[in-house]
Amino acid sequence: MLTSRSLSGKTFDVFNALLMIALCVCTLYPFYNILVTSLNDPADAARGGITFWPREFSIENYKVVFRDDSMIRAFVVTIARTVIGTAAAVLFTGAFAYGISKSELVGRKLFLMMAIVTMYFSGGIIPYYLVVAKYLHMKGHFLVYIVPNLFNVFNAIIMLTFFRALPKEIEESAKIDGANDLRIFFQLVLPVSKPVLATIALYNAVFHWNAWYDAMLFGGEKLLTLQQILMQIISSNSNVSLIASQLGLGSVTAASLKLATMVITTLPIVFTYPFVQKYFVQGVMIGSVKG
Repeated sequence: MLTSRSLSGKTFDVFNALLMIALCVCTLYPFYNILVTSLNDPADAARGGITFWPREFSIENYKVVFRDDSMIRAFVVTIARTVIGTAAAVLFTGAFAYGISKSELVGRKLFLMMAIVTMYFSGGIIPYYLVVAKYLHMKGHFLVYIVPNLFNVFNAIIMLTFFRALPKEIEESAKIDGANDLRIFFQLVLPVSKPVLATIALYNAVFHWNAWYDAMLFGGEKLLTLQQILMQIISSNSNVSLIASQLGLGSVTAASLKLATMVITTLPIVFTYPFVQKYFVQGVMIGSVKG
């Protein structure tokens, strides 16, 4: 009986491992194929048939990307937007969630209800555009990427759940020593909140890195982002031949440039995830189990 159970358990483990490997291959191979094809000669890649490695290795696609001034500027804007926007959003949302977590805050239920209502109802694109462009005068300004995205209700609820679980004795002892709420928040609460901070930071970083719609509405030519340029390449191939001719790289095609841009816009955020993975998993579980 024990041998039978042991054999069935081992069989399940082997089947489960093979299934997970198959799923990983099916998930990762398309990205790998994009990378391999982008490193192939553009004219040769147009013939197709590239599977596991470049048939004719070439970096002409990446030469076009990194020699184009608009692409470099978009790369800088995207990095600045991601770093500043993520830090500002985490700090602003964390301050809101920390305040709402205090039962003695006057009007806390009203503030929380006003925030939750925005999850289900919105004014729409036209009122949003009018508020940002006409009344806040942020169109064409870098702050248009930061200020409208400072607060997210879903992220605030996750942080609120985490802050409620913190021991109250820590704050009470700090207040006895004369610390005010700001000092407690920055020197005590935030340092012990790494799991939830990493989770919310990753959410915001992915959002800012992949955002293109607000850049299309408010950014202008000087504030182009990588994702916006990628959308332009996907929707129109007219600029590919112009860039290639200016750089003397006539073999570059719209498809090859599209793949190279996809790799450049994807890899940075992918490489960021391993550094916050241990905090990310813990933070998500805290928000889901106790929420």
